[in-house]
Amino acid sequence: MIRPEKRKLAVKLYVRSINLYIMSRVGKKPIEIPQGVTLKVEGQKVSAKGSKGELEYQVHPSVLVEQKENEVLLSIKDIEDKKEKELWGTNRQMVNNIIEGVNNGYSRVLEINGVGYKAELKGTTLVLHVGYSHAVEFALPDGVTVKVEKNVITIEGIDKQLVGETAARIRKVKKPEPYKGKGIKYMEEVIRRKAGKQVKGADA
Repeated sequence: MIRPEKRKLAVKLYVRSINLYIMSRVGKKPIEIPQGVTLKVEGQKVSAKGSKGELEYQVHPSVLVEQKENEVLLSIKDIEDKKEKELWGTNRQMVNNIIEGVNNGYSRVLEINGVGYKAELKGTTLVLHVGYSHAVEFALPDGVTVKVEKNVITIEGIDKQLVGETAARIRKVKKPEPYKGKGIKYMEEVIRRKAGKQVKGADA
């Protein structure tokens, strides 16, 4: 009989091997440079310029970057090295993100639920009325824009990480509670509802 700790270790190693396989597959895939995007590779620095703006990313020293006519290829020296495989896939994704960002941009959409709950934009400050005794003022970072339509907040920008981080911070102001779903949630998020406490004898 296999001991629980050995079973856990085996599962962990299996998951890690799958992740490394996925990472290496991702890393091998060339990144296409779309029309309207200018890419420049200077050593480990990759710069992208498009209709939405400009971004750059510093590729890890273990990962090699090669630019061809309309694509970028990333590679590693030691295909058997686990750490390099992880870096390969991660860096390839980051380069792809800056190209996608300057070309199309990124967005996250939040939804406010609750009676009297609302949001309004005052310059570069998002003012949230979400059940507290006072309004919460959220200063928007440089590099993102926000639109508010009724109970929907749309965060847009060219930096995927910044857009995602900003959305997460806004959601954190009033996380959705599991009973009535009041709070701020991602538009696609499904809140797992809990039944409210029942008072004994209420149905008697």
